[in-house]
Amino acid sequence: MKTSLLRTWLTASLGLCAAVASAQQVDSLSFIRSKRMSDADLAKKREGLFVTGLPDLSSDPVTGFGVGVKTNIIWNGTRDNPLFAYTPYLTRLRANAAYFTTNAREFTLSLDVPYYKGTRWRYRVDFKAQQNPANLYFGSSEATLGRLRLPSNPDVTFATYAQYDAARKTLRPGQAGEAAEVTDALSNRFRETEFMLNLKADYALGKGRWRVMGGYEIQHLSYDTFQGTKAEATRNGEETTAPNGTSLLQRDAQQGRIFGLDGGWVSILQTALIHDTRDFEPDPTRGVYFEAANEFSSPVIGSQFRFNKLFFQGRAYRKLPVGPRTVLAGRVGVGNIFGKEAPFFEFQDQWSPDGSINALGGRQSLRGYRANRFLARSLAFANAELRIRLADVKLGKQNFGLGVAPFADAGTVRDRWQDLGLRDVRFSYGAGARIAWNLSTMLYADYGVSKEDRLFYFGIGQNF
Repeated sequence: MKTSLLRTWLTASLGLCAAVASAQQVDSLSFIRSKRMSDADLAKKREGLFVTGLPDLSSDPVTGFGVGVKTNIIWNGTRDNPLFAYTPYLTRLRANAAYFTTNAREFTLSLDVPYYKGTRWRYRVDFKAQQNPANLYFGSSEATLGRLRLPSNPDVTFATYAQYDAARKTLRPGQAGEAAEVTDALSNRFRETEFMLNLKADYALGKGRWRVMGGYEIQHLSYDTFQGTKAEATRNGEETTAPNGTSLLQRDAQQGRIFGLDGGWVSILQTALIHDTRDFEPDPTRGVYFEAANEFSSPVIGSQFRFNKLFFQGRAYRKLPVGPRTVLAGRVGVGNIFGKEAPFFEFQDQWSPDGSINALGGRQSLRGYRANRFLARSLAFANAELRIRLADVKLGKQNFGLGVAPFADAGTVRDRWQDLGLRDVRFSYGAGARIAWNLSTMLYADYGVSKEDRLFYFGIGQNF
């Protein structure tokens, strides 16, 4: 009898302890309650380990048509895991490789572990090896807001990129240091070769809406321009070839307008303060995201360059009572680079813990303009999208959401952050198609329009 009572007491005690421990575990996750997924999205989320791998077919006006493979190895855990409804995944390993018709190639690896073992820590590791001979350069000051100009004759301007592209292929007499007769077909292009390793960790504060992040990045960069390279040319309307003239990037380096053309080692300390209430990071339906991000580079930490980059970004998402899933998404970004001799390549993007943003032009900022069309020390831009879900389709164990996304973009650049304002703002607009594959993988196709160009992009990932 005593043994039976003791067994009953032990069973009840252990059960109570387990219940208390479970309750404590759930309570310890209160810092991410605001990030709970919608019931509709939660019902579609898969359990366990799965792979989303697909051929990477992409198109960009600068890098050309690309083929490759994109894979995500995702571990979601089970539905009884307290984290299941609050995180996009428990662990994701992403491996991408791509080759483009412009001879650009890229390989990336990315490991992301949000809320590691139910704690407030998130860890990320990224590696990239890439070479791109199709980078564009139009200058690195607010003068790029003007009309397109030939490097060899800046007094001649063009209203559209098509006119400019045709004119720079026209043969002209060579100047000092050039062949007798040259073309400018490649004078706005340069080749970049990069190897990069980045380590980041962030910690959730309070109820989890605020996070602080620290990271370290090491890069090796090298650059080539194409003066003297045989390139396309036209003589009296007929196609031919000729040596390329002096590149605009080389001219600016020789005149002391830019620094860093010789490349080298870049060592960077990264810090950020983040406010994030998005319900599902890959494709949010509600919430806001704000960050103040900073990159510091100096010979003190082993860098060959000295600069400091500060970037502020805000995003907002609101689900509208129209259709099964209609989301109004908006973003505003403002950045500045400090340092008298900051290298030109740092003007090309703004670093964000949520993914760097190419500036200013291209798919990530102004979709109606070519990448890097507007560059200067300071920039500001805004994007708006109406993401409309038209249908949800299930094929076997795969879930697909089909939608469209009309959008509008705006942005400008300045030589001093104090001069940022609404003067000389450039606009683009357009529409896109979206396919959500198992929620976490987004496929896009966007067509952007500006007064200068008409551009088409497709690939993987939401713009923001």
